[in-house]
Amino acid sequence: MPKYEHVFLARQDVSQQQVDTLTQEYKTLISEGGGNVGRVEYWGLKNLAYKIKKNRKAHYMHMNIDAPHEAVAEMERRMGLSNDVLRFMTIRVDEHETEPSIQMKKGSDRDDRRGGPRGGGRGGPREGGRDRDGGGRDRDGSGRGPRGGGGDGSTFRSRPQATDAAEER
Repeated sequence: MPKYEHVFLARQDVSQQQVDTLTQEYKTLISEGGGNVGRVEYWGLKNLAYKIKKNRKAHYMHMNIDAPHEAVAEMERRMGLSNDVLRFMTIRVDEHETEPSIQMKKGSDRDDRRGGPRGGGRGGPREGGRDRDGGGRDRDGSGRGPRGGGGDGSTFRSRPQATDAAEER
């Protein structure tokens, strides 16, 4: 039987219990069609990148489905008719992932990154407590700033001094 990963977005107005009810309804629809739903993950109420049907947020739900195409097509047809479902996407995959999805891991990874090699967290000092490039010098190490001028802040550049060999000619 083909394997699918399915994600749908439910309106922000519905409660999490109503989202669970929708998920259960679609699970029974898949079961009646001769398939089964493996792992189901609720990713939470998240901000949308842009408004969808006047909604700025949506409940995200992810399902691993192992079912014939006809059952998945019927589920998608009913989702399209439902006012509570904003968007949905079904992708056929070779194998289902066994570990939790990246959305479920997201919160725990954030704690691991804090206090990393840069230290200090937000706005804290970087390595060595200096600028990004390592100090008050320019990248070429001259300390003359971005335009190569002298350290006095003047933009005037004097002519090169004549050497003794040039004066003798």
